[in-house]
Amino acid sequence: MTTCLFVSDLHGKDERFRRLFEEIGRARPAAVFIGGDIMPHHYLPDAPEDFLERRFLGGLARLRDDLGSSFPTVFTILGNDDGRWVEEPLLDAGERGLLVYAHGRAVPFGRWTVYGYSFVPPTPFRLKDWERYDVSRHLEPGCVSPEEGVRSVPVSEDEARYSTIREDLETLAGSADMERAVFLFHAPPYDTVLDRAALDGMEVDHVPLDVHIGSIAVRRFIEERRPYLTLHGHVHESARLTGEWRATVGRTTAFSAAHDGPELCVVRFDLEDPAGAVRELR
Repeated sequence: MTTCLFVSDLHGKDERFRRLFEEIGRARPAAVFIGGDIMPHHYLPDAPEDFLERRFLGGLARLRDDLGSSFPTVFTILGNDDGRWVEEPLLDAGERGLLVYAHGRAVPFGRWTVYGYSFVPPTPFRLKDWERYDVSRHLEPGCVSPEEGVRSVPVSEDEARYSTIREDLETLAGSADMERAVFLFHAPPYDTVLDRAALDGMEVDHVPLDVHIGSIAVRRFIEERRPYLTLHGHVHESARLTGEWRATVGRTTAFSAAHDGPELCVVRFDLEDPAGAVRELR
């Protein structure tokens, strides 16, 4: 068995990290997947207390000391609420063997290949480090474009204006066989039970808002390339609104670990049998 844990959208909550590390120590999984939005909201690198070292990376280091050879592979991406400046310390943590920073990479894992991708379509929020246009330069009502807002790491005007999630995914996957591909996304696929937002009846300039806020590019990619398993977060309330945290898109099984309550949400699954996955609140 290849037992794995999947969490997402921890948002710097100390209690969630404590419970996650306890669960890793108890379950001793082969792998842990962390689907982004790790940091406290709007956390800046000059904050008086270094959250990364105090809670996240420090916690992983202590766990590795405790577990020794049973320490899991920790696949990690960032999310749209994480500043891109966090990439550098995560890459450094990768050099120290604490985690595998997976964004934009294809990482072998036994008989599987794990791909990571952090970007989401434009949102109404101001931080744009992990936002891209989806399949074209379309902007939903009320959203702020990738050219506007703020960034913790500057990018070129061309990247902000013209890059798309669709093109990124084409480049990331290339011509690889997806039969044993596991994709760790932050964004969920569009118009599924995983991307349902609490926008019912809301309008911007008399235009009704779409209650589905996932990525069209991610959905099309899943339908066309048919990866084995995809993991998602981002839309906290989707499971509460739909009563579902898993979906089937074509032949692909998809899970969400997003949660809008105070608990830690953990999806526990076996890579050999994802149909047997369970979702637990701790």
